[in-house]
Amino acid sequence: MAGGASRNPRGTERREGRINLVGMVGDDLRRRIVEGELSVGEKLPSEAELTRHYEVSRTVVREAIASLRYDSLVEARQGAGVFVRNNRPAGGSPFPQPDMARISSIIEILELRAAVEMEAAALAAARRSPAQEEAIMERYDDIDALIAEGKPTRDADMAFHLAIADATNNPRFREFLELLGISAIPRAMLQPDADAATPKDYLLKIQEEHRRIAEAISLRDEEAARQAVRVHLIGSQQRYRSRLRPQV
Repeated sequence: MAGGASRNPRGTERREGRINLVGMVGDDLRRRIVEGELSVGEKLPSEAELTRHYEVSRTVVREAIASLRYDSLVEARQGAGVFVRNNRPAGGSPFPQPDMARISSIIEILELRAAVEMEAAALAAARRSPAQEEAIMERYDDIDALIAEGKPTRDADMAFHLAIADATNNPRFREFLELLGISAIPRAMLQPDADAATPKDYLLKIQEEHRRIAEAISLRDEEAARQAVRVHLIGSQQRYRSRLRPQV
């Protein structure tokens, strides 16, 4: 898989355009929910209806709805559709947030993620469809492009892991990550301006680990996918131990 720097400019423009459309659709649906145009308990228009209304692709609609689920504004009911769950943005996950003054608190979250996401990656390798494989690769490319532009990668990082969760074809994996919310990406909590102060070499190291996970899933290598996630999250634990170790 080639890095973002080797991609052609048109590909970058298409990715940026899609990301902007996701924000536009998500923001409008969020406004409609908060202002009561779509009330609590009401079913959202179907994916096809939203696609026509906003004149965007199904992928854009799905990602926009995913952002609403992340904010606990909507919930998907299998076989029934997506319904408004709350008309006030949660402003964070209902999952208890790590105490950033304690290394052990962050390590606990990363250990929990490792236990769940190692199996998720293995299942994704076994079950992913071609469309799901493409979605994982697109989320990887999104991170590449943002790193190259010096822009925050937190949301794109989360989207990458959510794409893997979706490829398990078990909705509980996505629900688990959405429950963790921002605490799933601890570096986002270390600095108020997301990735603005994150060293580029640090992000590139993480991205190399993402590449190995994505490639293992693409090759349908369950054990390699499992181990790639293990390396990624164990490595994250080691990095946070180093960065957050109190000064003596």
